[in-house]
Amino acid sequence: MKMNPVYKRELKVGSRSVRMAMILMIFNGILSAVALFNMYSAVEQVKMTAEIQYSRFLQLYVFVASIEFIMLMFIMPALTSNSISGERERQTLDLMLTTTMKPGDIVLGKLAAAFTTMLLLVLSSFPVLSLVFVYGGITATDMVQLLLCYVTVALFSGAVGVFFSALFKRSTLANVCSYVTIIFLVAGTYGANIFAYRMSQNEISSYMDAVDNVIRQASSGGSIYMMLLNPAVTFYTMINQQAGDSDVVGTLEQLFGAHQQNFVIEHWTGISIAAQILTAVLLIGAAVVVVTPACERSRYVFWNREKTDKRENGIRRNRKEDKKQQPEKTTAE
Repeated sequence: MKMNPVYKRELKVGSRSVRMAMILMIFNGILSAVALFNMYSAVEQVKMTAEIQYSRFLQLYVFVASIEFIMLMFIMPALTSNSISGERERQTLDLMLTTTMKPGDIVLGKLAAAFTTMLLLVLSSFPVLSLVFVYGGITATDMVQLLLCYVTVALFSGAVGVFFSALFKRSTLANVCSYVTIIFLVAGTYGANIFAYRMSQNEISSYMDAVDNVIRQASSGGSIYMMLLNPAVTFYTMINQQAGDSDVVGTLEQLFGAHQQNFVIEHWTGISIAAQILTAVLLIGAAVVVVTPACERSRYVFWNREKTDKRENGIRRNRKEDKKQQPEKTTAE
């Protein structure tokens, strides 16, 4: 099986640079420092109270996993937002397009190289997260679910970065747009739902002042489904389930009010992961279309049009032959 040449080159360059080693050291250093500080505070509390609170070690897992999630969500766009635009700035993208490589190979190779870096960061941080296994409370299944959530946010934020990198010619502009989009998906959708929830509360309070003995529950309404593309809410619901709060509906009600239970609400974590992966695939496809030269796109359209014309001509020819055969059958009868 032939390896993607862009992916192979990016892996060689990345593995030989000091940047990769520095990212690994800083990433795992921050996680280790946070974990050791929490362990130290838990031990000091045991010395003072002579009581072991095992919930503190579960809180350690939740806190370290949350820090790692935030770092992944904001590091991945930085690695992908200059992938295509950087080639344009170095004036090497046109040379790459003149080779036998397809535009899809270039986009997927760049994204796969950044994704491999993120996967290396995630796997290297698992020893820190596995500290909680010493005291129990987290199973191997929970770690697999956490890995799936990390892979999803890395793919989603990386697809956002590579899309804007393909769309714009300057890496600075692509970087800014990538972070603005991520912040909008995290904070913007959350703020929109909180605003809708507060408006619903005000409406209900004014309505109850006018009509007595009326019971209504405030909610953010249909805008809650915008949160399916919010990686932070997906991680929040999943980590709450691992921490013992398995009621996803109750978790969402605490944030955005009461909503009618349906299939999406009851299976929020799985559906949101699927929605984010689907959106990432669409963004990658859009990036491939943008990178594809206009002449190739017009050639592809012309080829499809020619193929359609041939199919239609064949259908017309078959209809004419059928019409000719019908009188012959009638004469023979």
